[in-house]
This record gives sequence, C-alpha cells and structure tokens, in this order.
Amino acid sequence: MTKTIDNTESILCQNFTNTFRILGRKWNGLIIEALLISGPKRFLELSRAIASCSDRVLVERLKELESVHLVKRVTYDNSSLIEYKLTEAGEAMRPMMAAIHEWSDKYNDVTQAKHADSND
Repeated sequence: MTKTIDNTESILCQNFTNTFRILGRKWNGLIIEALLISGPKRFLELSRAIASCSDRVLVERLKELESVHLVKRVTYDNSSLIEYKLTEAGEAMRPMMAAIHEWSDKYNDVTQAKHADSND
C-alpha cells in the first residue's frame, strides 16, 4: 500500500525541516539569542558573547544566517564600524526562543543529563 501525502502537509513538513536545518546547526541559535537579548552587535561583541565558538566558525554561521535573511550585516558610511542585527524574520523568532527558554528551565534535569553524556 502506497502512502499518499497531501501537498499542504508536504509543504509544511518541508518548511519545518528547512527551519531546523538552520536552527539545528551548532551556534546558530546562540547567535540569534545573543542578538535578541541585546540588539545589534559588532563581531568582537558576538565573539565574546559566544566565547566557545571559534572566530572562523562564527564568520561562517553569520554568513549562513545572512544568506537566509535572519541576520543583516550593517556597515556605516565614513566608518569601519560593522554590526550584525536581526532582520524582521530574525526578530520574529523572539516568542519561539522565549518558549525554548521556558522549556529548558522546566526540563533542566533532562537537558543537563544529555549534555553530561555528550562528547560535544
């Protein structure tokens, strides 16, 4: 028997999968959270906020988040100042990130046990 998937269900699943491909990458969620907490940041500020992420990986992740329009790289005229800020789509993640905070606080014992077992 062949299982037929409704086109709407297929699109929703694909959108969900695509979202988690981005958010599931190590550091992406923390970069978004750092920008949600305190607004636009320079590279060095982000690097300090996420100290365990190497600068090379941070550059890669910022470029990736820019390419999917969650983060915008802002340059200022007559200045070498470069900042990274969330786009409208990135800002729209605020309620979701708040829900993740709530979940992780409630189930801290689960997340801590898994973290202790991992080699990551």
